[in-house]
Amino acid sequence: MRRRAASPRPRARLPRAQRVAQIMRCARTLFCERGFAATSTADIAAAAGVVEGTLYRYFPSKRDLLVKVIENFYEHILADYERQLQGVRGTWNRLRFLIWKHLSVMHDEPEMCRLIVHELRPSPQYRRSRVFNLNRRYTERTLAVVKEGMDAGELRRDIPLHVLRDLIFGCAEHHTWAYLRGEGQFSPDVSADAITDLIYRGLTRASSAAAVAGPVQRLEQAVERLEGLTTSRRTRRAAVS
Repeated sequence: MRRRAASPRPRARLPRAQRVAQIMRCARTLFCERGFAATSTADIAAAAGVVEGTLYRYFPSKRDLLVKVIENFYEHILADYERQLQGVRGTWNRLRFLIWKHLSVMHDEPEMCRLIVHELRPSPQYRRSRVFNLNRRYTERTLAVVKEGMDAGELRRDIPLHVLRDLIFGCAEHHTWAYLRGEGQFSPDVSADAITDLIYRGLTRASSAAAVAGPVQRLEQAVERLEGLTTSRRTRRAAVS
């Protein structure tokens, strides 16, 4: 008598939260490795070990999945900021920490930063998205440190906070633009020293001039290191060509 072939054991169904997290992890990896356009929902489903239709049970579209991946990215960064900032004292140190942290994210996660800049920001819906609001929280934490210094009488009050936001984050983005394109390197430590000193020196009240002496010296040293990095990069490029 022939024995009936054993039926395959049904795959265990993960709880919803675990399945969503698994899909998002796989999507993030593929988006970073291949880019958003070159990654299909079939690719993501295969990496997550599910059928393609399962993705649409949790995410209406591939773009919605990208948005959730980036929201999760911001939430982890913000939680990390708050936890680490609690142990930092002094306006210059707190401002420098947040600028350094921002530069470090760009240095360590260039693929995620490119997804934000190239895929989400150009969208007409971006300013109405939760990612936009998370980004505002992200930048406002740095401005809160500046405002604390203003309230304490350490920093000037006559410069609008939105201008300072553009100075800090616009400078960081411009400075790292070539790196995000895959060209060259930069040091988050050196760059954070230079940007922080420029901002702090411009904001420090005249009565606090003595407190600026240390940062000014660090600024001069940081600028020298930045110039050295730029010269070294140009020399390497000339040698290659």
